[in-house]
Amino acid sequence: MAFGLARIGDADDAVAKAWARVRTNLRHSAGQRLFDQWLKPATLIDGSDADQVRIGLPSAFMTTWVKSHYADRLFHEFRVFLPQLRSVSVETVSETKPRALTIDAPAPAPSPAPVPAPAQAAIRSAERPSFDPRFTFDRFVVDASNRVAFNAARALAEPGRPRFSPLYLHSGTGQGKTHLMHAIGQAFLDACPDATALYMPAERFMFEFVQALRARDTHAFKARLRGVDLLMIDDLQFISGKDSTQEEFFHTVNEFMGAGKRLVIAADRSPMTLDGIEPRLLSRLGSGLVADIKSPELELRRAILNAKLADAPDADVPHDVMELLASRITGSVRELEGALNRVVAYAQLNGEAITMDFAVGVLGDQLRGSQRRVTIDEIQKAVSTHFDLKTIDLLSARRAVAVARPRQIAMYLAKRLTTRSLPEIGRKFGNRDHSTVIHAVRRIEELRGTDRDVDSAVNTLLRQLER
Repeated sequence: MAFGLARIGDADDAVAKAWARVRTNLRHSAGQRLFDQWLKPATLIDGSDADQVRIGLPSAFMTTWVKSHYADRLFHEFRVFLPQLRSVSVETVSETKPRALTIDAPAPAPSPAPVPAPAQAAIRSAERPSFDPRFTFDRFVVDASNRVAFNAARALAEPGRPRFSPLYLHSGTGQGKTHLMHAIGQAFLDACPDATALYMPAERFMFEFVQALRARDTHAFKARLRGVDLLMIDDLQFISGKDSTQEEFFHTVNEFMGAGKRLVIAADRSPMTLDGIEPRLLSRLGSGLVADIKSPELELRRAILNAKLADAPDADVPHDVMELLASRITGSVRELEGALNRVVAYAQLNGEAITMDFAVGVLGDQLRGSQRRVTIDEIQKAVSTHFDLKTIDLLSARRAVAVARPRQIAMYLAKRLTTRSLPEIGRKFGNRDHSTVIHAVRRIEELRGTDRDVDSAVNTLLRQLER
């Protein structure tokens, strides 16, 4: 009797409760991805005997893997709740096509009672793959650098026959490929609740295929992948040079294209620049829609940070700190979001307010690693040109606003873009005291929030100096 159907007797109830707790423990100890791939489809075959527990899996391939990796762990986990337990057996209960990443898919009972519509909806919800709920189309910030990829992903998620397949996404690490793949999966299953989907890194594809070869059970592996309505393979570059894996992947691509089903591939390079991939496979991948995601420009980095900050309403991050992150963390979206998370977390854990100095202190190494070497001389020259002044004016004692404000902006930029100390910056501006530099930095920080002309000038100079 599968877990989830009517239980008879005290032993049945005790075993079922133990099974629920064991699954919870395994989810935490194994990690979500490993649990989803191998342990989620497991069902409790028989709960009538508290001395012996039988666990069922839908294919011989999965049974072999769980036996070799988790037989002892399952026994010890059950013994915590069932001290009288003598054995745990792992068996194959069905060779029928499994639904992608199912949760407790029960074996069909004879003459089942009709399931009410709300219950059916709950079952379908439970069978959804474990896509990250944060990665949706609504939360993907779009601009010219990623618009084609975004629109293509959204189009592929729409119901009906796909206009193109495969969709091949490529970009550097952390630019949003995985976000779009999770968004496709969630939107597609929302539009087609009875459909099936599977997201799998190429490394996992290779591992499972090799395991299936060793277990002589490639049929179950092929049935699992080719039976879904939407298949997404991430980080394709990892199967470079793996001939047998590429052969199987080639046939999988052909199967999906021939059936008119949805296939999404992601890699760090375009198809024709991948090394160690068979030409016929590259040709197939390039026959669909190839969309790249470029590194985010400054405006997009700002928008991403603002969207991220909207998810943390309790975090008070000043405008100048946001500008610091947007202008200096240019490597990837993931790195940018990580920097913001780090600053906010350190402030909350230390009970401190977020200021420019605090952010620089927290992100010191990261900022220095991403910083182009800008000198104070370059800053003075750029500011002088922008405000139509002579560099000597910035070093003079003149206090007219037409000179003093550009001088303050130059000091602010020197503090932000160089590693020079406050006294060193002061000396470069006509031997001024470090307190004068502090006043200049604070004044420009204030004006950036209230004076549009000052903020525009600073942004223009930042873009110019960081090229």
